Amino acid sequence: MDNSPFLFGTVGAPLSTPKKPGGSVGAIQTLASLGLYAFELGWVQSVRVTEETCFAIKKTASEYSVHLSVHAPYFINLNANAEEWPKSRKRLMDAAHYGYLAGATDIIFHPGSYFNVDPDQVIPLVVSRLRECVRELRVDGNPVTLRPETMGKKSMLGSLEDTLTMSAEIDGVEPCLDFAHLHARAGDGTMNTKEEWLEVLEKYEKSLGKEALSRLHIHMSGIEYSEKGERNHLKISDSDFNLVDLFEALHEAGARGRIVCESPVLEEDALYMMEKWHILFG
Repeated sequence: MDNSPFLFGTVGAPLSTPKKPGGSVGAIQTLASLGLYAFELGWVQSVRVTEETCFAIKKTASEYSVHLSVHAPYFINLNANAEEWPKSRKRLMDAAHYGYLAGATDIIFHPGSYFNVDPDQVIPLVVSRLRECVRELRVDGNPVTLRPETMGKKSMLGSLEDTLTMSAEIDGVEPCLDFAHLHARAGDGTMNTKEEWLEVLEKYEKSLGKEALSRLHIHMSGIEYSEKGERNHLKISDSDFNLVDLFEALHEAGARGRIVCESPVLEEDALYMMEKWHILFG
């Protein structure tokens, strides 16, 4: 590994992962061979993993110096009704439990939907539920950070302000900053300049403190969007996303952490981003 302030990697197994050993173990080995040292386990449909498999993932990641996070199942909604909330909660807690066994330090999840309710009315319930999840994890000796992701549609719970409020209210919660989602959420081509990204990072620091900028967890891809927000993830070079301006803002802010790729060409764009960072800053 080099002295870059960011580790680069992928969300889900690289496309070039061989069939044997395959799985997360093969993905970790493949990433390390490419010089990529961040891997987000894509448990996005459900958490179907044994403790034995978790221990194998943790051992391999340690051997190859790959830092792990988990993307929890998509079907989590902090604003679910009373009947549905226990199911959402179990998905998040299972991801945190097995993720910790696998050596992951961060659990990324989609916060859910407003269901056409004003965000200010939704947030108190969301914070209460998330605080209880963290409390239970700590009682169980689980130190993972829960990271609500910034989402790409205005109808979705997960604006920058939403995630910062959750994080400021609860120790052990910090945002997963998906900058492509923030660009798409605006829906009009804005949120795509160095000045706008610096403003985001200034809000982040003001809410969570300077130290929080040293442990950012970033999702990155190109993105297609409409006035309503996100439509599809794209290869970075096929999109209008201004990667150079984002990187200059991160560099100027002294940010550090992980940048993991969600584009259709996972490791190709992860390597492209890493190379771009080195070209810009050495």
